[in-house]
Formats: sequence, structure tokens, C-alpha cells
Amino acid sequence: MAAAHEPSERLDDALRERVRRHLAAFERIALPGEGRRSAAVAVTLVDAGADDRPAFLITRRARGLRNHGGQWALPGGRLDPGESPADAARRELHEELGVACGPDAVLGLLDDFPTRSGFVITPVVIFAGRVAELAPDPAEVAEAHRVPVAVLEGPNVPQLRRIPESNRPVISIPMLGTHIHAPTAAILFQLREVALRGRATRVAHFEQPVFAWR
Repeated sequence: MAAAHEPSERLDDALRERVRRHLAAFERIALPGEGRRSAAVAVTLVDAGADDRPAFLITRRARGLRNHGGQWALPGGRLDPGESPADAARRELHEELGVACGPDAVLGLLDDFPTRSGFVITPVVIFAGRVAELAPDPAEVAEAHRVPVAVLEGPNVPQLRRIPESNRPVISIPMLGTHIHAPTAAILFQLREVALRGRATRVAHFEQPVFAWR
């Protein structure tokens, strides 16, 4: 049975332990590689900046990057040989935004998400706590934002639409004056449903927009 929605207005120990508990109870789906490249992203909970409200970190990738340049993303990238998804997510979070977290900051994992461009992404939920300042690497990150978790609670989240190229619905979430699409939107929606609300909601069936297929 899905847990009742619990408020998440404060970035505190209660939120951290609730998210950890929800993720521990969630039977995540791990996907085989099947020729895809393994990657991990950091779904990072931090302070919103001016108060104790929880937020998550999102970036806009530098336009010169070979894969998905200019697109909105969570900090992350390919796994190095022998590296776990949790270690890769923490490494990428530090390399991209200067946020260093130890292994104990990892609260759990969401479902693997297969992308049209040939990756299997493992989302790693990290509780970074209060972060004084972000230090984006300009070679990888064009923009970095703290987005209040409350954005995910809006009545228009998620938004679904149909495209002629697929029989699966494209998922998006409005924020930062634009629409964030899958895979990022799918992962953030599952963050809300599983980690914050305790609902066993799946998202791998959601489609990406055509511009993200390459």
C-alpha cells in the first residue's frame, strides 16, 4: 500500500530518514546493459539557498559537450571501470558542481532508466544537506540551479503529451521558465512519488522528446 503523502517543507533529519526509509522499502528495477552504456546521476537534496526548504540540483549542460550538449540534466555521467553507480554519482556531483559528499550521504537508488541515446541511467538519491555555494565546472556546466522540491508538488506535474514518432507519452515538468523532459523529468517525478511520498511508481515507460534521441 502506498504511504500517505508526508509534508517535506524542511531540509532536516526527519526528511533524510523518511527518504531513506521509502527508498529502502522500494523494490527498484535494475536493467541489464544489453549493449547500452552504464551511467549514473546524482538526485541531490540540498537547501534552497535562503531558508531551510529542501531543493534539488539541476544543470544545463555546456553546449560543447559531445552528448546532449545544451540540455537540462542532473549531475552525472558514465561509470568508470569498476565504479559503482553511487560512487560515480558522487564523483560527478563533485566534478560538475564542487559538491563533495561521503558514502553515508547516499540514501538509495531509484529505477534504472533506459535512454534513446544508448545509456542505462541509475539515479542515486543523495542528501547533501546545506551547501554554501555551488562551483560549476564551465567545461561541463552552463547553468546550475537549486529548485525547491515544492515545484514537484504542483498540480501540473507531470505533464504528458503524445508525439507521432512514438506510442509512449512524453513526460515533462515545468520549471525554470521552461519544460524539463525525460530522462530528467521521469527521474524527478519518481523522486517525488517514491522518495518523498512512498509510492511504488514506475517511470521507465515514459518517452523522451525526439531531440534527446541522439
